[in-house]
Amino acid sequence: MRRTGDGRAVSLRALATAADVHHSTVGHLLSGQQDTATSTVAQAIADRIGCDLAVLWIEDGRTARSLRRTAATK
Repeated sequence: MRRTGDGRAVSLRALATAADVHHSTVGHLLSGQQDTATSTVAQAIADRIGCDLAVLWIEDGRTARSLRRTAATK
């Protein structure tokens, strides 16, 4: 997370604060232990990183799935 869309580094805790979730939730998303997030959380993380939602997530019903985990299961 050293290079974001706006060039600023972002910590795991800063992402969690931006998404209004516990930092362990963001850690689990990054490690692959959790592969879904609500659309609100997914959008907040994408906004803080400075990229389009579709770069990080695939919308799937009421949740957003991580591209990394989805690609790994194909």
